[in-house]
Amino acid sequence: MPVSYHCAAATDVPPETLYRMLWLRLRVFVVEQRAAYPELDGRDIEPGAELMWASDGDEVLSTLRILADPTEMRIGRVATDAAARGRGIAAELMRRAVARCEEREPGVPIVLDAQSQLADWYARFGFEVSGPAFSEDDIPHVPMRRPAGDG
Repeated sequence: MPVSYHCAAATDVPPETLYRMLWLRLRVFVVEQRAAYPELDGRDIEPGAELMWASDGDEVLSTLRILADPTEMRIGRVATDAAARGRGIAAELMRRAVARCEEREPGVPIVLDAQSQLADWYARFGFEVSGPAFSEDDIPHVPMRRPAGDG
């Protein structure tokens, strides 16, 4: 089955799919990366929040969320199933997320907090390191920003 890409508010995602997305995030961030933190932070259900995911049938392969902060759009919770990595699925999902942010809020910068080892990967989508490195749950991160209008 070909990979399909989706975008919806949490309330519009079928319950089984939402469960699979959240389970993927927990497997990647909490189990694989051993980062015990409040993964379900309430932001997925904020007004204007959208979830994006790539699937093959019922299987969620990759997911992320888009948040509308007061002066910028924010992409976060980017997670890809270990078996789906290296296939370009997450890259296509990121391209679609950037396009969705630009569609929703033209001319507004997009930000994210990248795990440091992924900064070069995010740079492929126009993101630049925008501040000092920091540690979150003992994992090195850097803030990144994609200036408004970067194409």
